[in-house]
Amino acid sequence: MATATVPKSKISGGSFLLEARTPHEVFTPEDFTEQHQLIGQTTEEFATNEILPNVEKIEHKDFSVTRDLLKKAGELGLSSVEIPEAYGGLEMDKVTAAVIADHIAKYAGFATTWGGHTGIGTLPIVYFGTEEQKKKYLPRLAAGEIVGAYALSEASSGSDALNCRARAELSSDQKHYILNGEKMWITNAGFADLFTVFAKIDGEKFTTFLVEKTFPGFSIGAEEHKMGIRGSSTCPIILNDCKVPVENLLGEIGKGHVIAFNILNVGRFKLGAMCVGGGRVSLENAIGYAKQRKAFGKVIADFGLVREKIANMATLIYVGESLVYRTVGLMDVALGEVDKSAADAAKQTLKAIEEYAVECSIIKVWGSEMIDYVVDETVQIYGGYGFVEEYPAERAYRDARINRIFEGTNEINRLIITGFLLKRAMTGQLPLMPAIKKLMDEVLSGPSQSEELEGPLAEERKLVAQAKKLGLFVAGSATQKYMQAIQDQQEVMGAIADMVIETYAMESAVLRAQKIAEQKGEAAASLPIAMTRVYLSQAMEKIEAAAKKVIAAVAEGDMLRTQLAILRRLAKHEPFNTIELRQQIAGKVIERGKYTLA
Repeated sequence: MATATVPKSKISGGSFLLEARTPHEVFTPEDFTEQHQLIGQTTEEFATNEILPNVEKIEHKDFSVTRDLLKKAGELGLSSVEIPEAYGGLEMDKVTAAVIADHIAKYAGFATTWGGHTGIGTLPIVYFGTEEQKKKYLPRLAAGEIVGAYALSEASSGSDALNCRARAELSSDQKHYILNGEKMWITNAGFADLFTVFAKIDGEKFTTFLVEKTFPGFSIGAEEHKMGIRGSSTCPIILNDCKVPVENLLGEIGKGHVIAFNILNVGRFKLGAMCVGGGRVSLENAIGYAKQRKAFGKVIADFGLVREKIANMATLIYVGESLVYRTVGLMDVALGEVDKSAADAAKQTLKAIEEYAVECSIIKVWGSEMIDYVVDETVQIYGGYGFVEEYPAERAYRDARINRIFEGTNEINRLIITGFLLKRAMTGQLPLMPAIKKLMDEVLSGPSQSEELEGPLAEERKLVAQAKKLGLFVAGSATQKYMQAIQDQQEVMGAIADMVIETYAMESAVLRAQKIAEQKGEAAASLPIAMTRVYLSQAMEKIEAAAKKVIAAVAEGDMLRTQLAILRRLAKHEPFNTIELRQQIAGKVIERGKYTLA
C-alpha cells in the first residue's frame, strides 16, 4: 500500500490545545507503508508461532526459553530498529518501533521482557553512550546475544527517582567507581547481562553507569512473586562495593536525570502501543467466547449489554491506535530534521523526543487505563470462567494491572502533563497564557456566536473545539486562583490533565475518521465515524465532570454560579444515539470475530 498524505512539517508538542489540526497533519494506521505492514506481519507471526506456544514455560520462569526468543527476535530485526546501522541496528522510524510493540503484545510476560531489553535497556547507550560503549554493547544487544536491564527504582524511591540512596565513589587509583546500594523491581534482572544503573557520586551527583553482571560486588536477589506478568523476571540487584570501570560511566556526571527522564518518554509511547495490542487480543478472545457461549437459548453475543461491552472495547482500541500513531508520526517528523552527522546529533534527537513529553504521558495514562477496562470486561463476558486460570481472560486481567505503575505511575504522569504544559506556557514556548486570556475575555463578555463548521464530521469537530475551550477556561480559572502555587494542588492538576487527555484522544479519533472519510468516502468510514461518536459522548462527560471538580475548588458564591453557567454553555451539545451506534459497531466486530474498521 502506498503512503497516504502524512505530516511533513514539525508541530510543537502540546499545541493541539491551541490550534485546530487538519487530517493531513496527522499520521494514522491507514498511512502505514508496505514496510510498516511487513514488519507488523513479521512480528505478528513471531508472536503467534514462537511466543504463544511457549507461554506455559515462560510463565513458570524457564528463562532459557525467553533468552532463545530474544535471540530469534534479534535475528528478525525486531530488537534493533532503534539502533544505528553502524552498530548492528536497522535505524528505522518510531512508527516501526510502535508497530513492533503493538504486535508483540500478544503475551504480556514476554512483551515486558522485550520492552525492557530493547527500550530502557538499550536506548540509554544509543543516545548517551561513547563511541567505545556503543561498539562494545550495541551489536550484541541488537542480536539478543546479551540482554539489557534498567535499574532506577529503589525501595524508598520509585516515582521519586532522584532521591535514590545508591552511592558511587571514585577509587583511590581513579580506575573504578565503587557502587553501593540496592535497586528494586528490576525487569529482566534474573537473566540480564548489562544493567543501566543510577547512583549518586559522593552522595550528591545523580549519575548513570553501565554495569555488567560479572563485575565484582554485583549480585542479584530472589525473584519477586508477582500478581501479573509472571513470565517476566523481576528481582532486586545488590551493589556491594561493586567495581565499575570509569569508562563505563554513561553520559555526564550529575546528569543522570537527563538520561532517566528522556528514556522514559520513549518507554511511555511503546507501553501505550503494547496496551493497544493487548487490548486487541482480549477483544478477540471476548468475541470468540461470546459467540459460542449460550444462555437462555441463544449465544450471549446476541445480548444487548454484552454487545455494548464489545462495542466499547472496539471503540477504545480504535482511539488508542489513533493516539499512538498520531504521536509517533509527530516524533518522526521532528526526528527527520535532526542532522545525524552533527556532533550533537544525540542531543538533537532527545530534544525532538522530549518535545512530545506531554503526548507520551497521555498515551501512557490513557493506554494503561484503556487496557484495564478491556480486560475487566473480558472477564465479565467470560463470567465464572473468566476467573479460572485455564481461560485467557484471567491472566490478561492480572497482567494488565502493572501498566498503571510502569514507566512512572499514572499519578506522576498526570502531574507531568499539566506541569509540562504550564512550564512551557511560563517560558513562552507554548502561547497558552494568551490563549487563556483571550478565551476568558470572550466567555465573560457573554454568549457569543459559535463558529459554524462544514464538511465531514462537522459536529464532531465542533465538540473537539468545545473541549479545548473548556480546558483553557478551567486552566485559566485555576491559574488565576493559585498562580505559581498551582503545582502544589495535585487534585486540580490531575483534573486538568484528565481534560487534556480526553481532548487529545477526541481530536485524534475525529481526525482519523475524517481522514478515512475524505480518502474513501463517508460510507467506507461508517465504522470509524460510529466509534468516534461513541467515544466523544463519553469523553465529553468526563471533561465536564473534571471541569466541575476544578471550578468548585477555585470559585464560590456568585463567581461559582457564573463559572458553572459558562461551563454549561461551553459543554452544550446534542447527544448522539450511542445505543444504535454501539449496535452497529458490535454487529461488525462480532461478525468478523475481531477488531475491524471495515
